[in-house]
Amino acid sequence: MQMRAETSCLLVVDVQERLAPAIHGGDEVTANAAWLIKLAREVDLPVRVTEQYPQGLGPTVEAVRALVLDDELLQKVHFSCMESDSIRRHLAALGRRQIIMAGTEAHVCVLQSALGLVREGYEVFVVADAVSSRKPRDAELALERMRTAGVHVVSREMVAFEWLHRADTDLFRHVQRRYIR
Repeated sequence: MQMRAETSCLLVVDVQERLAPAIHGGDEVTANAAWLIKLAREVDLPVRVTEQYPQGLGPTVEAVRALVLDDELLQKVHFSCMESDSIRRHLAALGRRQIIMAGTEAHVCVLQSALGLVREGYEVFVVADAVSSRKPRDAELALERMRTAGVHVVSREMVAFEWLHRADTDLFRHVQRRYIR
């Protein structure tokens, strides 16, 4: 199944200040999550960002936080987004059945959220170059487990080209100049 801008929502999970420095490749994950948010804005699709227990892990890193509105930021205490009634209702109200995911940690909150989304009938795509964990092996195992559970593991450029769908538009030319090099 292809990702479509009109049926997608971008969900960035728990890219937070106190956790980010410990994440393997954390700067790249943060940069790729920000890239995906900017791209989502270009193709006009909803963005949501979660924060796991911000009292302990701190707020969302500034590079991501600066790109989202207050009502796009969702706090949680469960590892899975789908264990939060308010987040589950919030995502359902968007009416988007494809969830494109980025964030940390791949083997905890991203994994459990992806599994919960699949269980709820969403089509889930995890952007491999925009997720990680403190230990690379945990991230690898998480991607493998998600894949076997029906989650599509994709790259950020796969997301871009599938959201854009065609090359003969002004939007494609604009996005290609700004985001695809």
